Amino acid sequence: MSSYPSTISSPPSQTDVCTPTLPGFTCGLDATLRLIAGKWKPLILYFLAQGGPTRYGELRRAIRDVSDKVLIQQLKELEAEDLVLRTDYKEVPPRVDYSLTPLGVSLATALVPLCTWGTENMAEVTRVFAQRENWKAAQG
Repeated sequence: MSSYPSTISSPPSQTDVCTPTLPGFTCGLDATLRLIAGKWKPLILYFLAQGGPTRYGELRRAIRDVSDKVLIQQLKELEAEDLVLRTDYKEVPPRVDYSLTPLGVSLATALVPLCTWGTENMAEVTRVFAQRENWKAAQG
């Protein structure tokens, strides 16, 4: 009996297997998810991947609903994780922009299939969220 869900027609190739032998992590997916943990980091990476260096204000407008405090915190964490490069031009008024490091570019590229999946399944995702809200309302 296969351990793969019935929607997957065949097991992943050897290069697609998420190895469980990484020290400190259960697998490569665990390592990746810990690196981009949080609601906003994947979106920050996505928008930075769209067009090179980006000013803070542009990011703030692109990533709706994030507070300034959280966006600044997430950018600092991504910079510390060597995914984002912050360039301060030491000008008055202050001018700072953000861009992806090579490691950040490779991670943003890996996120593209998730973006594609979300776009292709938007109707179903919308239905699932509506169902979730109805369930919450019935519980409380």
